[in-house]
Amino acid sequence: MSEAELLATLPVLAFQAVLVFARLGAAAMVLPGLGEEEVPAPVRLGLGLGLVLLMLPGLAPGLPQVPDAATETVRMIGIEVAIGLWLGGLARLVAMAMAVAGQAIALLLGLAQALVPDPSLGGAGTATGRMLSLAATVVVLATGLYVVPLRAIVESYGLFPVGDPFPAGPAAEALAEAATASLALALRLAAPFVLAAILVNVALGLLSRIAPQVQVYFVAVPGQVLLGLALLAAVMPALLGAFAEAARAAFLDLPGLR
Repeated sequence: MSEAELLATLPVLAFQAVLVFARLGAAAMVLPGLGEEEVPAPVRLGLGLGLVLLMLPGLAPGLPQVPDAATETVRMIGIEVAIGLWLGGLARLVAMAMAVAGQAIALLLGLAQALVPDPSLGGAGTATGRMLSLAATVVVLATGLYVVPLRAIVESYGLFPVGDPFPAGPAAEALAEAATASLALALRLAAPFVLAAILVNVALGLLSRIAPQVQVYFVAVPGQVLLGLALLAAVMPALLGAFAEAARAAFLDLPGLR
């Protein structure tokens, strides 16, 4: 390739790199494990650029040329950002199930008043919720599940070619289904603690009937916390295993991998 030909192709390559970065970079900012608030923004930016360098050679033949109108360029980049955020958001909703389950568990344990900053929820959350949120990140990274959403994003170029309109209707439906599935998973993870809370309250009610002179409140608060923490320690391996299996199934169901 001559110097003139190389100079002529540079604008096209730059435009195609911007298109790929718009989708991959937007997704990398919100993907579970890779897009956590604890990961500095420059690191996430570098990850997005690295993915572009790896994937651009394979994707370039199917990418469009530089459009003549600037408005068309802006439209295409905007659609790519929207698709990336949508795909990354679908994966993020799966990981948020652990944070929501932690909030429910903290409420059942009587620890809902102990609040800590929780970036995964966009504000303050319970210590239990924050712990399970970090545990979800560790599971995603340790098991290599973070690779599955990345593969879905690459495969999405066949499902949503660059330049096509953004599928707003199916995207909204997929987000609603993912949010419903995430909430259902959170409730399943918190189910043992719901059962334990019911049994503890029934036992305390019987105790108040059998021994009215006992100050049930002073027994219930520390007892509920201690029993809840013991149960959490006992079921934590099973809880993490259940989340890993559910996350794997949900990631494999992302658009582009079905």
